[in-house]
Amino acid sequence: MAKAFDEYAEKYDAWFLENSNVLYSEVKLVARCLRDAGRTFSVGCGSGLFELILRREYNISVDEGLEPSVAMAEIARKRGMKVAVTTAEDHDFGSESYDTILLNGTPSYITDLGAVLRKCYNALRPGGRIVVIDVPKESSYGILYNLAKSVGTWDDILLKGCYPPNPYPIEFVNAANWRTTAEKVDLMHKAGFCDLEYAQTLTHHPLYSNNFLEEPSDGYERGDYVAVTGYKK
Repeated sequence: MAKAFDEYAEKYDAWFLENSNVLYSEVKLVARCLRDAGRTFSVGCGSGLFELILRREYNISVDEGLEPSVAMAEIARKRGMKVAVTTAEDHDFGSESYDTILLNGTPSYITDLGAVLRKCYNALRPGGRIVVIDVPKESSYGILYNLAKSVGTWDDILLKGCYPPNPYPIEFVNAANWRTTAEKVDLMHKAGFCDLEYAQTLTHHPLYSNNFLEEPSDGYERGDYVAVTGYKK
C-alpha cells in the first residue's frame, strides 16, 4: 500500500491542488473538528498538505504524525512536521500522550482499523478526542471508487460520464478499502469512544463537487466526506 504512495507522492498533492474546492471543503471540515484540539497527532499525514494549510490559514498546529510512505513523509517533514515512517498498526503511540488524534482520509488504508482505534484510545488523555474522517463506502464517491477499483481503471464504459474530469488517481483508489459509516462507528464504540459527533461535506455529486466550496454541516447522511468525532471517558 505504501508503495503506491511512494511512487506517486507528487501526483497526490497535484490532484488536491488541481481540485482546490474539494481540497478546501475537506480542510474546512477538518478545521471544524480540530477546534481547541491541544496536542494533536496525525495518523497517515501523507505529504502534510492539510496540516500545512491548517497551520497557515487556521492557526491550528498539527506538528506530529506517522506515515508509511517514505516519499510522503519526506515531503511532510519539509513542511515542518515530525513524522515517524511506520504503519498505524506498528506505531507506539504511548499512553495518555495526546489531546486529539486525527485520522484524515486514512481509515481506508488501515488494515486493522479496530486495533488502531484501541491504541489511539489508550494514547489519548482523559477527555481527549479522536477524529475519524473518510469517504464513506455508501457515499457517491465511495460507490464510484469501488466501481473504478473493480474494473481497475477510470477508462471503462461503465464509468463513462460518471466521474469528474480529474478523478482521484487510480493507484490510490486500488490501494483503498472503504468502510461504511456504520462500520467505523461500530469499531469506535468497541474501542471505548463515546458521545460521537458527526459532520460532513462534499454533498454534491462527484461530477460537480469541485464546482463548489462548501462549509461543513452536521450529520453524515448526505456527505461524501464524513467526520466522526469520539471522546475518551
